[in-house]
Amino acid sequence: MSSEAAVSYAALILADAGSEISADNLLSLTKAAGVKVDNIWANVYAKALEGKDLKELLFAFGAAGPAAAAAPAAAAGSSEAAPAEEKAESEAEESDDDMGFGLFD
Repeated sequence: MSSEAAVSYAALILADAGSEISADNLLSLTKAAGVKVDNIWANVYAKALEGKDLKELLFAFGAAGPAAAAAPAAAAGSSEAAPAEEKAESEAEESDDDMGFGLFD
């Protein structure tokens, strides 16, 4: 397991337990798991997550995907005039059948 993955998992464990995500706690968890991690990785993760709620970050990240995809769909569904205009334009265009020849003639 890489150092980055080990520290990431340790941060998730600490967040789930409600413990402080500090470099010392990250290193003690990775050491207990039998993974050798350089101090720099624990320091980087601890600084990056300092003062942030990791659970809230993860929930916000997961909720952003479906909400962003639903917004264009809702906007497209609310305008019923656009499909009617497209239908009128497509009926006005000539088709190959009207010209007396088709693809397989």
